[in-house]
Amino acid sequence: MKYFYGVLAVLGVALPYSQFLPWIIANGLDSSRFIEEIAQTRIGSFAWMDVLVSAIVLIGFILFEGKRSGMRLLWLPIVGTLAAGVSLGLPLFLLLREIHMERKVQG
Repeated sequence: MKYFYGVLAVLGVALPYSQFLPWIIANGLDSSRFIEEIAQTRIGSFAWMDVLVSAIVLIGFILFEGKRSGMRLLWLPIVGTLAAGVSLGLPLFLLLREIHMERKVQG
């Protein structure tokens, strides 16, 4: 599962940023235009609201499950979620949890 989560974490950065970086190159860091384009259609708003709620739930899950399991480096998937989205944060957290569980069994 480590390799599966690792590949998904890489894809979780590469795929979203393959769309975001060209937008940044074309528009710069124009936050008002960014918000305007997000809210331009109902389906766009739907998708962004879904992403926002999913990110909040994931950060809560990372903090709760990570502390309950005694995991370290919980800031990594939180920063990943804030920087790239749930598409990075979730597989990165699951990868770290898999590594943590493997070490617990071995040691």
